[in-house]
Amino acid sequence: MFGNGNNHKLKIFSGRANRPLAERIAVDLGGALGRIDIRDFPDGETSVRIDEDVRGRDVFIVQPVCTPVNQHLMELLILIDAFKRASPARITAVLPYYGYARQDRKDKGRVPISAKLVANLITKAGADRVLALDLHAAQIQGFFDIPVDHLYAVKELAKHMRSLNIPPDELVVLSPDEGSIKKALDFQKNVGGDIAIINKQRTSATEVKQGHLIGAPLDGKTVVVYDDLISTAGTIVGAVRVAHAHGAKNIYIGATHGVLCGKAIDKLKEVSRDCNLTQIAVTDSVPIPPEKMLPNMKVISVAGLFAKAIQRIHGNESISALFSDESPAEKR
Repeated sequence: MFGNGNNHKLKIFSGRANRPLAERIAVDLGGALGRIDIRDFPDGETSVRIDEDVRGRDVFIVQPVCTPVNQHLMELLILIDAFKRASPARITAVLPYYGYARQDRKDKGRVPISAKLVANLITKAGADRVLALDLHAAQIQGFFDIPVDHLYAVKELAKHMRSLNIPPDELVVLSPDEGSIKKALDFQKNVGGDIAIINKQRTSATEVKQGHLIGAPLDGKTVVVYDDLISTAGTIVGAVRVAHAHGAKNIYIGATHGVLCGKAIDKLKEVSRDCNLTQIAVTDSVPIPPEKMLPNMKVISVAGLFAKAIQRIHGNESISALFSDESPAEKR
């Protein structure tokens, strides 16, 4: 696909948000990242120059909208605009993490729906297609007036969990709140075991109270707390404490996006010590700097998943085939 003979060959480019992931995707596709120069002017404005011909090419731009969110979002928009003016055949914005996803509705008066605004900006900038991973709310796909391919990291995380050889009759997947039930059920379907849910009650904009436990008992079990992201870690740490209080033998965390902002690392360090948290498994959808890498943290790459999806998009093949059910033999 990266050969010189095909004018419609795909090209992978990266912004500065998560270049290591983009490089791994390109390697999995059998090539290297496209050449591009991105730098900042002295006043903070972003400068972009594409250093190779992309006319008639199928261009994929890898850029998670992660911290610093506004800078990386603006950089993505400028990248799309630069490519749009260079006459490629198609531009696909590859978003391993979609910033502003939690502002997806008006939950009070006189507030924006920022997730929709971001979708409008990406579309208006010139993207022809979006490839996203584990959107916080699936309805965000409907905010776009261009095709959206939605990937899920559940199989990558489940494969890692199965590699730990935990007997299914000892395993319980724990949803940290009612809003994550579907994600937890999908994960449980891939790893086996039972399911439990915590009835979370929000006491303020920044504080939550973990309430009753619903579902399978946790006493003497290995518990995996599963969610789509760890932001300030309040919800997931609260779930770990509930699991510990209910007698869980071992506790794991599985999440796609390790955003880890605010006091998340301090909270995770504390709960790891207090509740014998065995492991925190996250993907490389957003970069995790060395100062945030805890001794019990495991990073699972989603480069292969993105490479397969990009290859299928380029070849006009189905993406849903990536998520067809595996046989029990393949699972183990």
